Formats: sequence, C-alpha cells, structure tokens
Amino acid sequence: MTTSQHLSASPTNPLPRQHRPADYVLRLATSQADVIAAQSLRYGVFALELGAVTPGPPGLDADEYDDLCDHLIVWHRRPGHPAEAVGTYRLLPPHSNDHQPRANGLCANGEFGLMPMESILDRTVALGRACVRADHRGGPAIAMLWRGIASYLESAGHRYLLGCASMPITDGGRSAAAFWDRAVAEHLAPAHRRCRPRNPVPIGRLPRAARAEIPPLLAGYLRLGAKVCGPPAHDEMFGTADFLLLLDLALVKPGHLGRFSPVER
Repeated sequence: MTTSQHLSASPTNPLPRQHRPADYVLRLATSQADVIAAQSLRYGVFALELGAVTPGPPGLDADEYDDLCDHLIVWHRRPGHPAEAVGTYRLLPPHSNDHQPRANGLCANGEFGLMPMESILDRTVALGRACVRADHRGGPAIAMLWRGIASYLESAGHRYLLGCASMPITDGGRSAAAFWDRAVAEHLAPAHRRCRPRNPVPIGRLPRAARAEIPPLLAGYLRLGAKVCGPPAHDEMFGTADFLLLLDLALVKPGHLGRFSPVER
C-alpha cells in the first residue's frame, strides 16, 4: 500500500449534520481491515442496490486485483460511532502491474483488447470500482474522492488515467448508441489508441435515443478531455454498456481534476 494521505473539505453551503465536510476524512487504505470495509461498501452498492452479480465471498465485492491496488476511501465520522466507509475508488499504479504485456494485468483487459495502450501503460493509473453510498451522494464524499486522485497522481507523477464508464441498457441500448454517435463526432481517441470490445454491444444495429442521458461519471470524464477508445463492451455482470476512456493529464488544466465529481463505478 502507498503511504496514507488525508484531505479535508472546506465548508460551503450548510449541509445536514451527516453531510458536513468536517465529518469526513479521506485516506488510502493502510490495513486489510480498510480494504474489507471498501469491499463491503462496494457489495452494498453494486450487489444490493444495483443488482449486480459480484465476485468474492458473501457480503464482499472482492477480486484478485484488490491486493495489487491502492484503495482510496472516504470515511464518515459521527460522535459516539465508529467511522464508516461511504465512498471508495480503486487505483492500480503501473508499478503494481508486472505482467508482460502490461495490458494483461488490467481489469479492463477482460472487456477490451488493450494492446493499443501498451506503450503508455508504464505511465498509466487504472481506475475502477468507484462507488459512494446512496445516502452520501449529496455531500462532499464524491468530490473528495477526485481530489484524492488528483493528489495521488501529483505525488506519483503518472500521466494517464484509464478506466471504464458505464451506461445502462435498460432502454434497449438506445442511449448508449446515441452517445456513441456523439463520441465518434466529438470525443473519439486517435486510431492508434482504439481498443476492440471483447463482447461488443451491437451498437450499429440499435435505434438511437433522441437525446442520450449521459451518466455523471462519463460526463465528467468528457469535461476533462478524456477520449473514448472505441465502441462499448457489454458488461453482463452489471447489465451495462461500458466505454473505455483514456485521459491524458498533461492536457488537463491545473486544478481541474480536483473539481471533477463522478457518481459511481
């Protein structure tokens, strides 16, 4: 694990007691108990709330990548109660990936052929498994996670972020298809960075929604200038269309990453 780090949020608008910035602390996991708390939180959001079939023992969302990753966790503290993990994001730094080729060591490799990324993976942090507990999504927890990522990247000097953002396909995939058309026109990665989905959504055959509802995580990536690295994969575990995104931090305005606020996953 990387050295623990804390970030504080400064009060803005008055919030309910349980959502005041002073009641939160952000740090990287420093013990197995911290990791288990993050896995339990992920299970609560992914399995119990979203209905996904998650890996791991009962009550935990856990896989083989957890032991290789740094786990950024937002803890909520109330007087007289133990701190609770209410937000988390998993980060895989390049030095924790000793696969050759490196692409084989990334979780996203299960959904996409990542060989077009191979030349930059020694400078890339892979993000995943982000979630915030439902009763804390209106407070500071989400923004704190991204300030933590900004601090993590600044201290380590890595250049790229690679991750997936999901769109629900409960509408038959029409919003995902409409977003793909927009991505091709405005946000498509250059040809040498495009990756094929292993289980593609049949995007060319789907009707298009008149207006795509873009989830906050995906919209946030785009605001920062991330590029969509090809058509989406079908994530059967979550029942979503997953878009692979690459963000070159050298092109992000200073301080902008710390204001980036996704919602989950």
